[in-house]
Amino acid sequence: MNKISLTEKFALIHEQWRPKVVAQLNGQEMKLVKFQGVFPWHHHENEDELFLVWRGQMTIEFRDRRVSLSPGEFCVVPRGAEHRTMAETEAEVLVFEPAATRNTGNIVDEKFTAPNNVAI
Repeated sequence: MNKISLTEKFALIHEQWRPKVVAQLNGQEMKLVKFQGVFPWHHHENEDELFLVWRGQMTIEFRDRRVSLSPGEFCVVPRGAEHRTMAETEAEVLVFEPAATRNTGNIVDEKFTAPNNVAI
């Protein structure tokens, strides 16, 4: 039951596409991640994901449309929906999803798949 500063936690992240756990509740994790560039196409068979932009702008691309997000905006990606995330310049994003969800979902990618349960 401690106060957490998102600004301070994001300052500890020095790599992109590597989510860091900052809180756990009810089987869910709140992760912080910095995005820049384009993430691979993937889906999560059993998990919904919520992306909330803290700083910058990002886009979630689906096969049939794109959703652009600015600070304070969020989008829920339903389980099974093929998607990829992208940001032209670095964006700071909160991700809410079930604990131990692999960031690349149904794929394993040498560059983008991050280890689970890394906390800051």
